[in-house]
Amino acid sequence: MGEPDDERSWITASQAGNPEAFEKLVARHQRMIHSLAYRMTGSMADAEDLAQETFIRVFHQLGSFRGESKFATWLYRIAVNAVLNWKAREQRRTRAHLDWTGEREIAADPPEPDCPHRQRVQEALIELKPKQRAAVVLTIYEGLSHAEAARVLGCSETTVSWRLFAARAKLKTRLRDLAPRKES
Repeated sequence: MGEPDDERSWITASQAGNPEAFEKLVARHQRMIHSLAYRMTGSMADAEDLAQETFIRVFHQLGSFRGESKFATWLYRIAVNAVLNWKAREQRRTRAHLDWTGEREIAADPPEPDCPHRQRVQEALIELKPKQRAAVVLTIYEGLSHAEAARVLGCSETTVSWRLFAARAKLKTRLRDLAPRKES
């Protein structure tokens, strides 16, 4: 899909207003951002909306990218912030809806019948606190190092490590029944 030098030239051209160069940046990173958004939300529709929102923000903020970090790291940070802001809006909207209607339950998306374990893992992931979920998604699913995830999340590596530790403990408890049983 192109070399890193291509990406630098696309960034420079995009900052100068070249829409074709920006399209190339989007094409290179769209799948990565969509995957991140899906892992964070558990919804394909929301992931599509958030990926689009992320690239709109990138378009408007591209002039502020100075190249002090990898472009992907900068992009992840924008995407994670978009998802965290979305999550807060959704929680406010849900609380307002529940208060207005007096309902206490909202139906979840139906599970995917052909992959029950994946759905269970996704459900457990969604139950984590958003910052813990972001640490898991960035390090486990997206393959970022703790240092890279810390830069994306705007915190220290130690904080990322603690979030991962807490998330793993919660996931281990919630997914205990999926672990292979030892034969006696």
